[in-house]
Amino acid sequence: MDTLTARPDGALASPASLRNAEPILHLLRAHLPKSGRVLEIASGSGQHAVFFSGALPGLDWTPSDPSADARASIAAWAAEVATERLQAPLALDCQDEATWPEAQFDAVVCINMVHISPWAATEGLMKLAERALPRPGGLLYLYGPYREPEVPLAPSNEAFDISLKARDPAWGLRDRDAVTALAKSHGLTLTLRTDMPANNISLIFRRT
Repeated sequence: MDTLTARPDGALASPASLRNAEPILHLLRAHLPKSGRVLEIASGSGQHAVFFSGALPGLDWTPSDPSADARASIAAWAAEVATERLQAPLALDCQDEATWPEAQFDAVVCINMVHISPWAATEGLMKLAERALPRPGGLLYLYGPYREPEVPLAPSNEAFDISLKARDPAWGLRDRDAVTALAKSHGLTLTLRTDMPANNISLIFRRT
C-alpha cells in the first residue's frame, strides 16, 4: 500500500505513482492509439492522470475514482496544468453500474486496483470495459502484482499479499489466469504480458 501525503489544496502525493509513471508511459505510448478517448479507473491521487494526459496530447483522458478525497486530489493536480484533454474526474465505482458512464472509449486504463479491492470490483471492471469499448481493438490496460503459475512469487509480493489480506480478507493478489479468463468472458483477449519494475506486470487486452 502506498503512503500518501496531503497538501493544503487537497492534492495527495503518491511516491509509487512517481516511481512507476515513466515505465507505464513507455508502454502506453507504444500501444494506445495516437488519438481517442481514455477512461482511467481508480485514478487515486490523480498524478498518473495529469502525467499521462500531458505526455499523450492526442488523447482525451477521463479519470475516475469512487473516493471523494481522491477526486478532490485529481482536481487539485489538474488545476496546476493547462490542458483541455484532461476531463473532470467521474465518481465511478466498478461495483455500482449506476455510476458508469454511457460514453464510449478507445481505451480503459486501470493501475493498482485489482489487488486492493474485492473480486467483485474486477468483475465490474470487465463488464464495464466490455460496454465502454464496443469497437474491435479497444484496449484494456492493467498494471500491478499478480500470481502466475509459471513465475515464482517474489518474497516481497508474498509479504504484500499477506498484508493486504490482513487489512481486508477480500483483497489480495489475483491469479493472472483467472483475470484473463474473466476478461475473455467479456470479449477481451489478452494480447501482451510484460514485466514491470518492483515485481509488477502489465497486461494488455483487446476487444474482439
